[in-house]
Amino acid sequence: MSEEPGHERVIAGRYRLLAPLGEGGMGTVWRARDEVLHREIAVKEVRAPAGLGGDDVQRMYARLEREAWAAARISNRNVVTVYDVATDEGRPWIVMELVRGLSLAEVLDAEGPMTPQRAAHIGAEVLAALRAAHEAGVLHRDVKPANVLIANDGRIVLTDFGIAMVEGSSALTMTGEVIGSPEFLAPERALGRTPGPESDLWSLGVLLYAAVEGHSPFRHDTPLSTLRAIVDEELPPPYRAGPLAPVIEGLLRKDPAQRLPAEQAEQDLRVIGAGGSPRADTVRAVPFPPTVAARPEPSPTPPMPLPGQPAPSGSGATTATRQDRDRRAGRVLVAGVVALALAVGGLTYALLNRGDGDGNGDRGAGASTPAETKDPTQNTGSGKSSPSPTPSESESEESSPPPQSVRVGLDGTRTDYAGPCPPPGARAPRFTATFTVGRLPAEVRYRWVTQDGSVLDGGWKTLSFPEGGGRTQRDAVTVTTEAGTGTFENEISVEVREPVRTTSESVPFSITCETETPTGGASPSPSDTESDTESDTDSG
Repeated sequence: MSEEPGHERVIAGRYRLLAPLGEGGMGTVWRARDEVLHREIAVKEVRAPAGLGGDDVQRMYARLEREAWAAARISNRNVVTVYDVATDEGRPWIVMELVRGLSLAEVLDAEGPMTPQRAAHIGAEVLAALRAAHEAGVLHRDVKPANVLIANDGRIVLTDFGIAMVEGSSALTMTGEVIGSPEFLAPERALGRTPGPESDLWSLGVLLYAAVEGHSPFRHDTPLSTLRAIVDEELPPPYRAGPLAPVIEGLLRKDPAQRLPAEQAEQDLRVIGAGGSPRADTVRAVPFPPTVAARPEPSPTPPMPLPGQPAPSGSGATTATRQDRDRRAGRVLVAGVVALALAVGGLTYALLNRGDGDGNGDRGAGASTPAETKDPTQNTGSGKSSPSPTPSESESEESSPPPQSVRVGLDGTRTDYAGPCPPPGARAPRFTATFTVGRLPAEVRYRWVTQDGSVLDGGWKTLSFPEGGGRTQRDAVTVTTEAGTGTFENEISVEVREPVRTTSESVPFSITCETETPTGGASPSPSDTESDTESDTDSG
């Protein structure tokens, strides 16, 4: 670094630092001028975490320099362009294009929560950047509003790949350190597991939630309690998200394998950003995460429920053999184990985000109830106000309305499939849920789940029963798998969270994937999914 009297600092004899643009735990971003090409640029000054040994510092700088060069190979209009990695006084300085505009964090601070349409547009552009990075083998690892720039010309740019990780390279973190902003970390990263592209998708889901709700979903008073909430707590419902809610909930599934695929998420975000909604009148063929069937073994105790979800319903399977099936609980995250892992890890944080709000949105968990459940307290298990309508003043004075009830019937067709996978739409297992409410108006919040805890069809969904309309509606899904061979067995049911908690009976199904080539020498291709979701009314 050189410095002429009366002038700004010059890095590597070429980049003159003019003014700081921002500062974080890993360094400072400067507005600078390239003295060779005579253009303004952005230069990130990287600083090692305090207390790191000299050898670790040099290894970190060398690794970051390699990874910054790798990030420079990402070619996408939504990714900030890396021009150079200059080494000055033994540490790297990342030279990038200068994007003139505001960060998403600054926009949210100034304007408050966004409309779902605007948030979806921004999310689609960020996701396009992430997909380009993932195709190049680069994980961002710190997707948050402060790292999304909204340029003056409307371009959306994902920046700050300074702590990115390149596929196959060593992790940037040192012993006992977590890189990134805690409230945007994925559960697997909070547990110290190896991140993947799905970890960036989780962070995008938190970003979208914060954009429409005004606060991130799991933020607590301390970083440790925030990480515990990320791992253990149920996602607080996004009340302002509108058509964006299924995308957010699909991205914020605890199990990385169950998160909404990037391609489908970007497609839905594009539709919402253009002012539309993903078609609600079409039955989606939801991918089923296969569990290889084993011989039934006696199970003296029921499976442990997932944290924040209802315990298994007393209805159980339809046959004794199904009830004896090995109930797999590999995805269960036990709160005590998580707390111990976090405490023993001695986690520190290189970056602490200043936040996008102070709401936590905790939500209580309740036990499951029979298929018809009455709740005189009207959703007292929620930490937020119920979206269910309240009685008018005159009604309250005269008499209390009858308690709300929800009945859920579940039917399955083609529940045992054998043939090439994925199953064609006309032959894949199909399930239809019939919802009947006790009184109008009502809004039913529900989701499709399998016995092993997998969540299907985008997570929580909502059916509206308006005043004067029918008390019965239906929803349907088909189940598919991309597996090549094997027999996969499971059961599917419907969980209702609002206005009361209840769970339908479960319906068993099996998918046997065969590799034989059908007659004619060509494998059948899956047929287009039909528009099967129904909405029926009755006079009752």
